[in-house]
Amino acid sequence: MSKDSAASVTGLISIANEAKEKSEARFSHFRVGAAIETANGKIYSAFNVESSSYGLSMCAERIALWTAVNAGESKFKRIAIVADSRGFCTPCGACRQVMYELAGDIDVYLTNQKGEVRNYKLSSLLPEAFTSKTLLDGRD
Repeated sequence: MSKDSAASVTGLISIANEAKEKSEARFSHFRVGAAIETANGKIYSAFNVESSSYGLSMCAERIALWTAVNAGESKFKRIAIVADSRGFCTPCGACRQVMYELAGDIDVYLTNQKGEVRNYKLSSLLPEAFTSKTLLDGRD
């Protein structure tokens, strides 16, 4: 889903929460929603989609980001991630890697069932990230 206007952090979290409610988590019942905001204020949201073969499932964060990239977006400001958990649901390693490569060191907002919010820079969640520069550093 895409929205055209910039949102406050609270609004971005709300959009992620709306996406979470549509989650296809029939096996784990662990629903996740994400909303990513581009540098120009456009918002793309998504939810996790599960397969009975868990390895074929896809996280909300990557779906939201790939949807934005598919629409031609390349500059991002922040992402909100909402899950049905008492604690804060940080992105998995695969999501952290893809987000860092495609969105850079954006702000990541996490919330829990109590409505508490934590903010991180992506680089603090993925220190020493593997990037295209890493590939180039290995060449002679």
